[in-house]
Order: sequence, then C-alpha cells, then structure tokens
Amino acid sequence: MGGRFLLTLALLSVLLSRCQVGCSGVFELKLQEFVNKKGLLSNRNCCRGGGPGGGLQQCDCKTFFRVCLKHYQASVSPEPPCTYGSAITPVLGANSFSVPDGAGGADPAFSNPIRFPFGFTWPGTFSLIIEALHTDSPDDLTTENPERLISRLATQRHLAVGEEWSQDLHSSGRTDLKYSYRFVCDEHYYGEGCSVFCRPRDDAFGHFTCGERGEKVCNPGWKGQYCTEPICLPGCDEQHGFCDKPGECKCRVGWQGRYCDECIRYPGCLHGTCQQPWQCNCQEGWGGLFCNQDLNYCTHHRPCKNGATCTNTGQGSYTCSCRPGYTGSNCEIEINECDANPCKNGGSCTDLENSYSCTCPPGFYGKNCELSAMTCADGPCFNGGRCTDNPDGGYSCRCPLGYSGFNCEKKIDYCSSSPCANGAQCVDLGNSYICQCQAGFTGRHCDDNVDDCASFPCVNGGTCQDGVNDYSCTCPPGYNGKNCSTPVSRCEHNPCHNGATCHERNNRYVCECARGYGGLNCQFLLPEPPQGPVIVDFTEKYTEGQNSQFPWIAVCAGIILVLMMLLGCAAVVVCVRLRVQKRHHQPDACRSETETMNNLANCQREKDISISVIGATQIKNTNKKVDFHSDNSDKNGYKVRYPSVDYNLVHELKNEDSVKEEHSKCEAKCETYDSEAEEKSAVQLKSDTSERKRPDSVYSTSKDTKYQSVYVISEEKDECIIATEV
Repeated sequence: MGGRFLLTLALLSVLLSRCQVGCSGVFELKLQEFVNKKGLLSNRNCCRGGGPGGGLQQCDCKTFFRVCLKHYQASVSPEPPCTYGSAITPVLGANSFSVPDGAGGADPAFSNPIRFPFGFTWPGTFSLIIEALHTDSPDDLTTENPERLISRLATQRHLAVGEEWSQDLHSSGRTDLKYSYRFVCDEHYYGEGCSVFCRPRDDAFGHFTCGERGEKVCNPGWKGQYCTEPICLPGCDEQHGFCDKPGECKCRVGWQGRYCDECIRYPGCLHGTCQQPWQCNCQEGWGGLFCNQDLNYCTHHRPCKNGATCTNTGQGSYTCSCRPGYTGSNCEIEINECDANPCKNGGSCTDLENSYSCTCPPGFYGKNCELSAMTCADGPCFNGGRCTDNPDGGYSCRCPLGYSGFNCEKKIDYCSSSPCANGAQCVDLGNSYICQCQAGFTGRHCDDNVDDCASFPCVNGGTCQDGVNDYSCTCPPGYNGKNCSTPVSRCEHNPCHNGATCHERNNRYVCECARGYGGLNCQFLLPEPPQGPVIVDFTEKYTEGQNSQFPWIAVCAGIILVLMMLLGCAAVVVCVRLRVQKRHHQPDACRSETETMNNLANCQREKDISISVIGATQIKNTNKKVDFHSDNSDKNGYKVRYPSVDYNLVHELKNEDSVKEEHSKCEAKCETYDSEAEEKSAVQLKSDTSERKRPDSVYSTSKDTKYQSVYVISEEKDECIIATEV
C-alpha cells in the first residue's frame, strides 16, 4: 500500500513540475469568512495560553490557514503529502474575520482565491484539508505543532470543470468556515478534464478558432482537419482543379476553363473534341490524326461541275461521275465530239452538247455523211472493189483482200499491229505478212524458242540446259568445257604437298615426293633412319622402364618379320596378277592389314608396275629409344633393321622395261615361297637384298641410308596402302 502511494506521489510530482511550462487547468479555493466564537484552540485552550475556555476572559487569536489539496480518499488523511498542492496563508485575522478577494492584508503576496495549477487532466474528484492555526508571531507560520490547531476541515468532493463557484460552509460548534471552490481550464484548454488543447491560429499550419469544447472551427474559406485546405471557387472541378487560397480555381495539367472542366485537345486538332486530355475525337464528317481531313468533301466543297454526281471516297478524297459530254477530275471539261472527226467524205462537224452535227457535201448524206448519193453507174469503187446499189439509194463497195474504206480507197497494212514477237521483222506481202525470226526463235509469229539441246551436244554424261540460240552443259566431276569433252587435269589443283611434283598418269595423278616425305600426297614426314647399321637382338625384351627414347630392338624385330611377310606376299600377288591378265579379267587389289613405316606400299595396280615393300609385323612403333650397338652384332645375333632401299617410285616412269623384267622374276619367286618362309626369313632377306643391287632393279641402295623421294600413286579401287604409326 505504501509503495503504491509513493508511486502516485511521484507521478503527481512530475505532472505538477510540468505545469511550470504549461498547465491544463487551475483549482481555485476562495476563503470567504472565518468565525472563532470564543478564541479558543482545538484543545480548548486560549490562544494566549490563558485559562480555560469557560472563563469570562476573551482570547485573542492570530489566525492563518494551511490548505492541502490531494487526490480523492475515502477516508481523508490530513497528513502529507498533498498530491495536488498545498498552501500556507499569512495571518489573515484574529478570531472572526472575512477574507477579501484579490491581494490584500498584511502580506501583499497573498491572493484570494488560492490557485492550484494542474498540468494534467482534471480527474473530477479531490480531497481538501483546511486547517486554521494560531501563531504568536506573524513570522512563525509552522504547522507541525498540533497545539496551534484551531480547527480542521477534511472533506472530499466531486467537481466538474466550469466557471461557477461551489459554495460550502464548515461548522465545528466553536468555529465556522465559509469557503467556495471551482476548477477552470487554462487558456487554450477545453473539455471535461481540460485535456483538449486548441489555440486559434491563422497561418500556414491552420486557419481556425476554438469552440466551447476545444474543437477547431475553420475560418471562412478553409476546411480540413486542421483547416489547411482552402475552399476553391464554387464549381471548380474537384479532380481537375485546385487552389492555394480560398476562391481560386487553378487547373491541373491537361485541363482548362474557369472551372477546370474542359480537357485540352491534342495539339493541332482542328475539327475534334476530347473527353480526356490530349485526345482528338473527330467531329462528324472529319478524319485523320488532327481531324483535318474532310470525310464529307462533296457536301462541304461541291467540287463536281456541270451537274456531275459527287461521291466521298475517303479522308479528303472524292470522285465525280460526269454527265455525258463532260470529262475531267471535276467534270469541268466539255467533250468536243468533233475531235474524233466523225464526219466522213469531207463533211463539216458542229459540236453540240453531248452530240455533234455533220454538214455533208453534195453527193453524200447520213449522220456522218457516210452515205453517197452516187450509184454504181458512176464507178465509185477503187482498187477492184465490187459495187452494189442499195435499195434505199446509194451504193456499197466490197473490197478485195488488202484494201478497205467506203470506196476501197485504203490499202491495209498487215504489219501495223506488230504481230511478230521477239524482235522479228514483219514483211507485208500485200494480202498477208510473214515474220523473219531472230536466231533461236521459230513459228509463224517467232514466239517459239528453238530447242538447242535437241541434238544432245553435251557428252560424258553432261546435262544440257536450253537457252536463247544457245545451250549450257553441267559437267560431271572430271570433265569441263563447252560440251564436257575436256577431261579435268588431276594436277590442276596442286594435290601434292611439301614441294612434291605432280605427274599425270592414265587419268590420275602421281606425286613425286621430296626427300624425307611420303604418303599419297606427300603429306607425311618420314622418320630419320639411324646413321649406321641398325641391328635387332631377338633375345632382348623391351621394357617400359629402359632409359631410351625409342624401342629400336622391338621395332627392328617387327620390321624384319614384316619384310619377310611382304616379300612373300608381293611374289604371290605378282604371280596371280600375271595369270589373271592372261584371262583379261580385272584383278582385285591386294590389301594387307599390316603396317609399314612409310605409308607407301602398293601391292598391285592395273597396268602398272608391281612394287615390293619392306614387310612389317602387326606392331605399332613407339618413340622410346633403345641403345643399339653395331660392334657386337655378330656376337649377339643382331640383324640389320633398315636395309638400304630406294623408295622413290618415280623410277617406274623412267624404265618400264625393267618393270617387265621384274614381273618375270616375281613369277619365278612365286614357286619358291612356302609355309616355311617365316623360318627362312633371315636367309631370304640377304638373298633378296643382293638381287636388288642390280642397276635395273626397282630398288637401289643408298650409301647414306636416308630415305629417298617417294612416288605415290593416287587412290584407286585396285590399290592397297599399308600404313604404320611413325
């Protein structure tokens, strides 16, 4: 209970301290009259400290008051604190006296009524303690001594805010106290608890006064919660207009007019309206982006003349339907019917409105003077025309071929209609015509193109396409020329690489390779052979762990085996080829799945030389090195790896006689090879090497053991190429 009391006290202290800045209301207590009938204290002692109150002696008290205003208490305690405020008056009188309003008395600082300002909302209830005290000296106004108490008033009340005073009288038998009280709001505060603040103003933050309950009352011409919105000119559109001060009407973008209710049309709009800004809705009879194109041009301008009918055809356009006898865009031009010379036989023409009149010379009549008054007896028909008299007068002439006119006086020009086409020349034959056609065309009127492909000029399977007095041939691969009769040169596009020389040979090309290159087009770089004799030890095994750049031993062993196999294969192929040639049959190409080191081996080619190639086993060479020593070749049983052989096949072009001799030798070799060829490979390799040392042989040794230029035949169906990785 004590803690709640202290909290309430602290809150009230804060609120009261804030009242120094601005209060919401004031509790006013007016002391009006005090009566101490006998001048006694509350303990019945005389104010002077004299005898008992029952005596005849009158006591003279010096009376002052302590006022304590606190929150509502059901049982009012006179003890502090005074939560709403407290006050001590100076000595106001003796035993009985009246307290005047305003300042007065011995202390000019005292003012009646006593004011208790509030800095918070008035709660509507209060507790009031008024103590009348006696003092011996006006300067001693202490209130703690209970022996100084004359009387005490302790009451609680409900009080509404208002200007009216509430009167009250407290009587304790010996004393009477008459007083009044009220609670009034401070300036600019309104409401039941003086909690509504309202200060009239007329500036940018508001234009208003305050009502009885503190509500804002806007000045004339202003509205809104804080009266900051001006009231615009009556009738001003609320959406499209605004104002900065009362009575104005300023238009927003796209609107205009006194009341800002007129939209602004699209700039340049002539005959249009708008419902929203920047529109141009054309009026009836007008069109276009700016409504400047007359859709009813006929009605607005009446352009058609001479009774013509006008028809609107679009935006600003029209057409005039002219009456007979008139022409022009507006029918403003009268047609002169005499311009067509309708009067014949020298008749005179007179133009009329939509008509004409012919004045005929003597001897002629009719609308156009086309009728003659002459008869056949007058011989009017010329150029052999046949005359016939008409029953109603006059005559008519039947003209022969090539003539026309009333009297057959006009010769017909058959070429005047240009009947000949495609630049042909027309020749008039009198009764007919003939067309002399340009080259490449035929027909009566030269309108038929001559088919130049009818004679099949394209040969070798070429496709013919007809032109005008010409043709063109689409040649198959391998031929060109006007008629596809010229074979295409195989060496025309330089198929040989790396400085090789191209040779034409039996409708194909052959590349003569430079030193160190091989392949069909000399596109491969051949490996460099060792400088000395290379030997292979068949007993030594190659391993990955050897410190060498190339596995020479394994490669040499494989090369020797491949040489023996290829030599046997070449001999067999030559024998078979010679036998087949005798029977006039096309042999199949010998193909081998083995690999050689230079990609140059051809087993057989039709009508060409047969070439023996060094044999190779089905192994693939690597780039790892193996040390080779030629000094102990005999001791270790090493074999020579690279025999010195000339691989330049271009010799076949130089000496075909030696080739034929080689063919006969191959036939002899066919009978010597058998299934034991592989075991005797070493012996046969030496014998074959000695046979190839002849000057006329296809192969020739090279002292430096380097590869020579290789002559490679182009790919055909009858050749076999055996390749190996290098």
